[in-house]
Amino acid sequence: MTRVAVTLARTVTSLWSFYLRRWGRFAMLGCLLLAMVSCQQVPQRAKAEPLTPTASQGTSKGTETYGPATRLAVLEDPAIKESSGLVASRSTPGLFWTHNDSGDGPFIYGFDSRGGRKGVWRVVDAFARDWEGIAAGPGPQRKQSYLYIGDIGDNREQRSEIVVYRVPEPTISAAEISSTKSKPRFTESAEAIRLRYPDGKHDAETLMVHPLTGSLFIVTKVAFANPGIYEASRPMSSDGPITLKRLGELNIPSLLGGIITGGDISPDGRRVALCDYMQGYEIVLPDGAAFNTIWNQPLRPIGLGQRKQGEAIAYRLDGNALLATSEGLPAPLIQVVRR
Repeated sequence: MTRVAVTLARTVTSLWSFYLRRWGRFAMLGCLLLAMVSCQQVPQRAKAEPLTPTASQGTSKGTETYGPATRLAVLEDPAIKESSGLVASRSTPGLFWTHNDSGDGPFIYGFDSRGGRKGVWRVVDAFARDWEGIAAGPGPQRKQSYLYIGDIGDNREQRSEIVVYRVPEPTISAAEISSTKSKPRFTESAEAIRLRYPDGKHDAETLMVHPLTGSLFIVTKVAFANPGIYEASRPMSSDGPITLKRLGELNIPSLLGGIITGGDISPDGRRVALCDYMQGYEIVLPDGAAFNTIWNQPLRPIGLGQRKQGEAIAYRLDGNALLATSEGLPAPLIQVVRR
């Protein structure tokens, strides 16, 4: 099969899974129609629009800003079956945190850049309904790094409230590396931050926290339309539900439209990375501009290599590379480095 055909097949497969979770038996008709239309258009699109590379094209050629995607490792812990969020540790440089999609308990998993196991923690006082994103940022205590875990998935758009759990980030020591899902370590008690959208119910898989201000951002997931951007500013507490502020929407340069599955803000707060099932994107803040003007800037496509179902992307702690994982086993760890 050609690279375009392989990318098309992966796209249709990912959309099939998306529609099945949301619309059940009506998925077949939608995906078949998508496949028919796409098959008719792909040869012409690949020739006529080279400025929007597919994931496979990005793998071989990279982009102006990033080099080609490299598979660093496979995650060793078989308990990580559906890596659905990713963030670089702030308390233990060189390590990363991930979690599974819905169906797992309230667990976070540590690993290094070689995919090596670095322990499992059960998040105390947290419930895992549909965890879809994880971020790191400041919180109530100064000089303390916090993890923010987004229970924000809502495939059928039925939830009147979503929850983000905030917990002090564990420091991973040598004694804790051997912990497993069956014998985990325990975090400190998590704070449940309840959130509401100002304009109805939405599905979302992208949670980001600004590393300096602590503002929380959610990007919704919607097929063939522009995803919405929502913000909750500090201070955030568990006293009552917080109504998010709608900032606008993003115009995604992709066949999939707004099916955004992951995101992160760079450690210096100057860039935003997003991903969907096909590829990644980056938005850059103009010099001297307020952060929220970043959402008006163009999205630059980034090839992320071969992923079965990519739902997680994160900046490396030094900000000079992006890393991505994929749901399914074996779970790859992919990296693209800034030129």
